[in-house]
Amino acid sequence: MSPDHPDLSDAALADVTAQIAATAAEYDRTGEFPWKGVEAAHQAGLLTATVGKRFGGPGAGPRDTARILSAIGEGDASVGLLAANLLNTHAAQADRPTWPAAYYDDLLRRSESGPALANAIRAEPELGAPARGGLPKTTATRTPQGWVLDGRKAYATGGAGLAYHVVWVLAAEPDGDPDRPRVGHLIVPGDLPGITWVDTWDHLGLRASNTHDVIYDGVRLPADAFVEIPRGPDGVYRDPAAATGPGGFGHPALYIGVARAARAAFAEFARTRVPAALGKPIAETERIQAAAGEIDLQIAQAETLLHGALLRLEAGDPGFGPQLSVVKVAIARAVIAATQTAVAVLGNPGLSRHNPLERHLRDALCIRVHPPQEDAALIAAGRRLLQPF
Repeated sequence: MSPDHPDLSDAALADVTAQIAATAAEYDRTGEFPWKGVEAAHQAGLLTATVGKRFGGPGAGPRDTARILSAIGEGDASVGLLAANLLNTHAAQADRPTWPAAYYDDLLRRSESGPALANAIRAEPELGAPARGGLPKTTATRTPQGWVLDGRKAYATGGAGLAYHVVWVLAAEPDGDPDRPRVGHLIVPGDLPGITWVDTWDHLGLRASNTHDVIYDGVRLPADAFVEIPRGPDGVYRDPAAATGPGGFGHPALYIGVARAARAAFAEFARTRVPAALGKPIAETERIQAAAGEIDLQIAQAETLLHGALLRLEAGDPGFGPQLSVVKVAIARAVIAATQTAVAVLGNPGLSRHNPLERHLRDALCIRVHPPQEDAALIAAGRRLLQPF
């Protein structure tokens, strides 16, 4: 990797946002993989910003990562989701290297010449999202040569555009304990034989994210491709996504970018819309001005929650950790409120596909699907506060 740091000035990030936004509407309509937007982010050095310094990368921290993802998400939420998953992967490897050295070297080598995407592939058709509990049906069978991967995954964001999959599996080992099987991830190159994509993605939002199903049929991997997820002190496996950690704010950051895009689209429409009966732009009316203020309030709240949380974590605030999940809930509510306000005030124009606002609203609503989801976060917080009961 090059040791050069990407330009993270406001002006440079705004330029990347504009480049990505130029193709966002077309990719949303076609559902094709958003290569032009991904390439723009790559050319700016943003997709490798979290590569660790030990690997020759910039080693961007959570606050810079949040700024990057807000800028990319403002341009195109689908590109933002792809970038968030990749930046999370690099950040995790920087914090605690677990990948086979040859595979991670290959990912970095590919990143020098073009976008090289990676993502955790975890949900399954039968189980759904693992944050709700349960174990994967997808298996990694131990052999003398390494592992054999079999199973079907759902909601695998990135589709065939992924260079590497990080696949959540249950280890099937001849000498293993059948009552306490090992759970972990297999690091899987995306071009191996036995990988088949099933185009299932037909979603309200994030339409260009290529979040399809994928089938693994006898995919062979080396012994060091398995990365175990340790059980808790009580011996029980708990999914890492069930609660928000310090690195869990990448997804909220990209959706704040979506809300910013909705704010800009609302303002542009208000400045240029001149009803015949009014004889002046609707931006000059107090009703529209109040709505604009409400949108700005919600975005300011989301941004303050995001960056305030990251600053408290950076400062080592010992009592803040348990509140991270509900902070994410509050950010999600603010993002959705901002976009819904913009659409509701404009009426029919806000819901027209000729106006980018309806796309921003569809994308913003997708913030709710990322774990931990609202009900789970609130129940966990309530139980914590009400103990013992």
